[in-house]
Amino acid sequence: MATYLPANASRRLPPSSQDPVIRRIAVMMDQAVRIGPVSIGLDGLLGLIPGLGDGLSALVSAFIVIKAAQDGVPRATLARMVANVAIDSLLGAIPFIGDLFDFIFKANMKNLTLYEQAMKGPRNTRKDWGFVVLAIAAVLLLLAIPVVLGVWLLIRLFGQ
Repeated sequence: MATYLPANASRRLPPSSQDPVIRRIAVMMDQAVRIGPVSIGLDGLLGLIPGLGDGLSALVSAFIVIKAAQDGVPRATLARMVANVAIDSLLGAIPFIGDLFDFIFKANMKNLTLYEQAMKGPRNTRKDWGFVVLAIAAVLLLLAIPVVLGVWLLIRLFGQ
């Protein structure tokens, strides 16, 4: 018999019953191979596959976010997790620099930490919302730069 929770209720799991699959996926994607003090995972390696690797990494990372949503992680924390995946995917798609970024950023381990903190009990989501707002502002700024430069260039070329 299914149990239904109100829309604002969350299903907090005791730490011992948290899904170990999420931990395995995060470690596999971000820390599978240790090379001295540095660890790398499949996320960075998949990012080396042009045009396909970052998309595959994002799909695997999305599984962690979906599982967190099913387990009742607060919306602010889910938004921060989505922002982590978006940052990892978008910056990871930049040739050469993005490949290096994929090895450094470790979005899946960040999301694992957020998930585990949320499952331990109530968490202050103000920092999560702050991070999301900052990430959105950064994206808007980055989108505005080429527009402003394009307008400036058009004015310089065709203006008075």
